[in-house]
Amino acid sequence: MVHIVLSVGWLGAVVSFLALTVWGIVVPDPRVVATAYLAAEPVVRFAIVPLGLGALLSGIIQSVGSPWGLFDYYWVLFKLMFTAVALVVLLQYVPTVSYFARLAAGDLNNPAGLWSYLLHSAGGLLILLLNTVLGVYKPPGLTPWARRRRDPRLSAGPAPKRPR
Repeated sequence: MVHIVLSVGWLGAVVSFLALTVWGIVVPDPRVVATAYLAAEPVVRFAIVPLGLGALLSGIIQSVGSPWGLFDYYWVLFKLMFTAVALVVLLQYVPTVSYFARLAAGDLNNPAGLWSYLLHSAGGLLILLLNTVLGVYKPPGLTPWARRRRDPRLSAGPAPKRPR
């Protein structure tokens, strides 16, 4: 339940960030642009980042303690990989969000940075929706590690060669 709450919260926070971005782009008012930049920073710092890190940590803990395992199914591996990549990109992007917020505090009237916000938030949303689909439908397919562990014939290694 904790993992689901954190993941859904992360998804909602990204949608909020995306809404602020679109609002700042489509409304040609300098105050709206500055407000979008200023409001985006706390959404990233106090919602998106903590929820993303919490979703990653709770997902790892949950998978290790469940029959799905962390490395047993491809869908779990893909969710882990997508989440980790999304978080790396996010953490590298936080200084950019802070930079634009500082500029906006000094009366920034340039929505150019919001296009970058749009790209990042849309990409993040796509990854989170893909993770949601994987988590709900759980496509079949064991990884080679799980197949070897579950089938004793595969874990024994190759059969010894017979003498001639």
